[in-house]
Amino acid sequence: MDCYVEAGAAHALPVLRREVMTYLRRHGDPGGDFDAAELLIGEAVGNAVRHTSGPVWVSLLWRDRLPVLTVHDLGPGFDPAALIDSVGAARPSLEMSLGDPATDSIDALDPDDIDLDALLESGRGLMIMRELAPTLASRARSGEGMVLSLSLPVTRAPSADHDPPMNRVGALPLPEEALPEGAFGKESFLRALVVQLAQTIEAQHGQDAADAAVAQVGTDVGGRMLDEFRLAESVVGRMTPEELGRCYVRLKHAIDGGFSVEEATADRIVLVNDRCPFGDVVQQAPSLCRMTSSVFGGIAARNSEQGASVLLEERIALGDAGCRVVVELGIPRERADPAAHYYAAPRG
Repeated sequence: MDCYVEAGAAHALPVLRREVMTYLRRHGDPGGDFDAAELLIGEAVGNAVRHTSGPVWVSLLWRDRLPVLTVHDLGPGFDPAALIDSVGAARPSLEMSLGDPATDSIDALDPDDIDLDALLESGRGLMIMRELAPTLASRARSGEGMVLSLSLPVTRAPSADHDPPMNRVGALPLPEEALPEGAFGKESFLRALVVQLAQTIEAQHGQDAADAAVAQVGTDVGGRMLDEFRLAESVVGRMTPEELGRCYVRLKHAIDGGFSVEEATADRIVLVNDRCPFGDVVQQAPSLCRMTSSVFGGIAARNSEQGASVLLEERIALGDAGCRVVVELGIPRERADPAAHYYAAPRG
């Protein structure tokens, strides 16, 4: 992470500090001392901007256990040891404000409670950095200016190791989908990703968990598809069965499905399909049929007073020659087929 601050641009410090802190919080362990890190960033960068006449370069590298902040400036330079000695008489009052590092928690420090300008003017800002930074180093640049480097008291968030054995039976993508150069295309990869995710959830957590996950995805994706269909067709208000059927077919054709409407009445819509978007590999993850159920049922329920049910009568995923899907419209839950998936109408 690299930043550039123009000469005298003290107004840019809060923005820079926020950007660096956002990065640290995104990747750091929640138990890290972020208050101390924020104070260190403000001291290191603020000192360079306020006391040099040229621009300042700031970089953050996180290659080891702790992130390292490095500040390059074109200022006159300074001797850190001499500067600290010059404010030795002020150290007792500083320790009163910081607390005893051996007994007090640095977590209690609030960057907003410290007068940074006063500290910088007296050199006590450097003492704060020495107190809070796990490591602190400075050196003169070969030309002019200084390079200040300090580590921040934040570690990366822990992550559990997962190193499962490779499944060689039924693994996707299929060998025949490989490109001449030995890779796989985007469509093959994404199909493999979806199918094997559903398959893995089912294997590790059971059929219900896989169905629930796919149903959630179907609900969210179906809602977006419905919004775009309404916009494209200028549909306002509840959709008719014919409009619903046309919406289903359009969204399925867009992902290479072979759906068509067999029947569309006020009570129900029947659709048939001779081509699954996932191909024959869907038989390895039948829970993906919940995607169709959730998309169709959710869209129907959003256009109904009482809800809708979806019965997957025939499924390519279970070895049938094609799919047959029956969407019952405006049906209360108690009247729905026990084998169907029910979707309630939105409240309000």
